[in-house]
Amino acid sequence: MAERHPYSPGGPGGIANAITQLRSSFPATVSSETLKQLGIAPKNESYVINVLRYVGAIDKTGKQTEKAATVFSQHDDADFQREFAALLKEAYSDLFALHKEVAWQLPLGKLIGFFRTTDKTTALVGKLQAQTFQLLAGFAGHGSVPEPAPPRVPASPRTPKTRLPRSLKEKNEGPTQNGRDREFGLTVRIEVNLPPAGDQDTYDRIFRSIRENLLNVPKA
Repeated sequence: MAERHPYSPGGPGGIANAITQLRSSFPATVSSETLKQLGIAPKNESYVINVLRYVGAIDKTGKQTEKAATVFSQHDDADFQREFAALLKEAYSDLFALHKEVAWQLPLGKLIGFFRTTDKTTALVGKLQAQTFQLLAGFAGHGSVPEPAPPRVPASPRTPKTRLPRSLKEKNEGPTQNGRDREFGLTVRIEVNLPPAGDQDTYDRIFRSIRENLLNVPKA
């Protein structure tokens, strides 16, 4: 059985970014790990590799093919489109044998029907295969090409939060009200040593001074 036509469940962005990258700089070896390092098609790297291999851009080892060397070295867009179209016509020879040059302009429904009949695929896979061909056709000058998305840079690991022991946490947190976040509270202890020989008037002056100067409570 012939190899099934390729597709990518991650949408057109991964394939578009990969082709754009190869036009700019073609790595010595293109593998899933290469795409991960470039931030291309996260979690869908193997599908994009399969597409590149199917159209003849890379061989089974991930090396650039001789035909691809000619295609991806073209700097002028028109020259690249012409050479890339030749690659696609060879890769999708069964589609072009049936529909000739009209294959470039086939509507999505017709393409889905062709791929489902040829590969015995589900409706979803047939649609993804059709969309993949339309995307590749866009790079060949037969349709639009999406703007390449910026590559995703792997996020740096987060610094773990320092957790206070429960006993300290309870001391440093105030009570909650109506589900609101707790606020930091501070408790100050004041120790007063009363003179043993003092009279009532002495004690009154001491507590009055505390109230006026520390508690900031107005006089009654």
